[in-house]
Amino acid sequence: MELEHARTRIEELTEMIEQHNYNYYVLNAPTISDYEFDKLMAELIKLEKQFPQLASPYSPTQRVGGEITKEFQTVRHRTPMLSLSNTYTDTEIRDFDQRVRKTIGNEVEYVCELKFDGVAISLIYEDGKLIRGVTRGDGTQGDDVTANVKTIRSIPLRLKGDFPSQLEMRGEIYMTHAEFNRLNQEREEIGEIPFVNPRNAAAGSLKLQDSTEVAHRHLECIVYYVLSDSLKYDNHYDSLMAACNWGFRISPYISRCKNIDEIFDFIEEWNKGREHLPFDIDGVVIKVNSFRHQQILGTTAKSPRWAIAFKFQPESVSTRLLNISFQVGRTGAITPVAELEPVFLAGTTVKRATLHNADIIASLDIRVGDYVFVEKGGEIIPKITGVDFSKRPPSSQPFTFIEYCPECGTPLRKNPGEATWYCPNETGCPPQIKGRLEHFISRKAMNIESLGEGRIEILYENRLVRKISDFYKLTYNQLIGLKKVYPATDKTPARVVSFREKTVENILKGIEQSKSVPFPRVLYALGIRYVGETVARKLALHYHSIDRLMQASFEELILVDEIGEKIAESIVKTLHQPEMKEIIEELKKAGVQMSLSVEEKQTQGNILAGKTFVVSGDFGSAERRREIEQMVVNNGGKLGTSVSSKTSFIVAGSQMGPSKKQKAIELGIPLLNEQEFLDLLGKSHP
Repeated sequence: MELEHARTRIEELTEMIEQHNYNYYVLNAPTISDYEFDKLMAELIKLEKQFPQLASPYSPTQRVGGEITKEFQTVRHRTPMLSLSNTYTDTEIRDFDQRVRKTIGNEVEYVCELKFDGVAISLIYEDGKLIRGVTRGDGTQGDDVTANVKTIRSIPLRLKGDFPSQLEMRGEIYMTHAEFNRLNQEREEIGEIPFVNPRNAAAGSLKLQDSTEVAHRHLECIVYYVLSDSLKYDNHYDSLMAACNWGFRISPYISRCKNIDEIFDFIEEWNKGREHLPFDIDGVVIKVNSFRHQQILGTTAKSPRWAIAFKFQPESVSTRLLNISFQVGRTGAITPVAELEPVFLAGTTVKRATLHNADIIASLDIRVGDYVFVEKGGEIIPKITGVDFSKRPPSSQPFTFIEYCPECGTPLRKNPGEATWYCPNETGCPPQIKGRLEHFISRKAMNIESLGEGRIEILYENRLVRKISDFYKLTYNQLIGLKKVYPATDKTPARVVSFREKTVENILKGIEQSKSVPFPRVLYALGIRYVGETVARKLALHYHSIDRLMQASFEELILVDEIGEKIAESIVKTLHQPEMKEIIEELKKAGVQMSLSVEEKQTQGNILAGKTFVVSGDFGSAERRREIEQMVVNNGGKLGTSVSSKTSFIVAGSQMGPSKKQKAIELGIPLLNEQEFLDLLGKSHP
């Protein structure tokens, strides 16, 4: 292809992709399938590689990331990013309204918007092109996160329509519940500590050095304020509506209010309705609509006088912190846990709450013996939000985080850029060893159900298993007669676990059956750090065998779809450890599937490319459900964990959850039974 022809085609592709991004992320009205969109993007990427002189920093290909930011530069805001004054009572809202009317008279109009619980961002555009994305920071200056902001598809890289030449948009970057749950599920699969909440996940994502990883986290952005010296509009509401036409995503949950009663109606509506939203909010923002009135009202040193935030009150209780204990995960991650004086909260008695890491303990200045405030995050997970310093005794001492592993005594380490401390004693720390063994037999891995219910611990204590390949050396005579008494706990009564004849037969049968588990699940079962179920499947389908994967270099691995530097480094490091090489050889000798079968290779196709499937309900067995999920992936489809507008089909078994079914009906998503799904693939029912 000649240069000028390539230039024309790149311009055509760029315009088409930008329009489809706008349709999907701003209007929520896609006009082509994911597969068709991916084909356009692949063609653009190919042309830009072929003609690098034609690649633009505003190209849609910037969305996939790839830029590494070693240090975030500090940038001064053109106009300070002030924080809003918070209020929690109706009386304070009325006082705000009276102050406004006293200054500008009774002819006042307000705009009420949801207060998204995310990270404030300033987006600078010159001549319609995104020049810079800057975090709020201290309000005067923030961090330049432009490379990461470019990966967020609801932020336009180039504007369209009649926009001002100099423009600053302020908004909120956030993470949806579905994406937060997916991300935490991935982290739990690879032994990482889950994020505390969507806001922390979004904030942490924006400061990642690798923009490819940011793109993988699917952040969203809503803009809520327009700044320009050449706006054609005299009020906040109309300027936001215009911004939508320029390519920005604005909140659909917005209302103009003429009086205080309409404000309270809006607050009441969303105090009740917030639990149904796909993202977190923590209140409602009330703004004076007229820009002229905003100017008259002015600002204080910290906050605008023309806006206020009404914060919703979560249920919170105070209780005494009795102790801080520590848990060790299978990757060695150390998690501090608050041991609380029992307290009733949101329908349950709370005795423990995670403290996540040392940084959170230090930032809240939590000390043993303190009275702490406890809330339920998302009304499910107990979390400590603060300390009642008025009740702290004079003899209180600051809490010192442990320096040695509480299980094996090894000095702890912390990786640069991470908040979590780790025990590096992978081969000698009991919780890490038992954690890897339990991960290996888990349902999504080798699925040896007969080894559950505390039996791993008995095998470990009797020195029968120390590494995952030891399972395949177990004999009947070693197992028969083993027994352990488990004392009662807060949640379970006392019980005896014994290895009787039938139990031993089931264990050995389960181990034998696990030899036929497909290679993608075996790879996941190895417990390589950062390699969750999805990544393991991608690697297995790409390399086909453990031998080829072990031969892959770091440079080769990062070329595989969704394999970033962190994952590639972990794979190379783990698979070249002598202990892991020994385990893999022993698994091969035992007959475990360490490569794709001929049938698995043949079933790979693209018939479902661009389609996202949610598999839900009962299909007769857990194994059959996993087979259906595998068929989706083998045929180029994507697996979703929750139903959303991005879901293409739901494969519905019996006893599918009623809430998922209702949401699918509301969104118009087709529900397929098992045979209809097989018909889609051109297969018959087994």
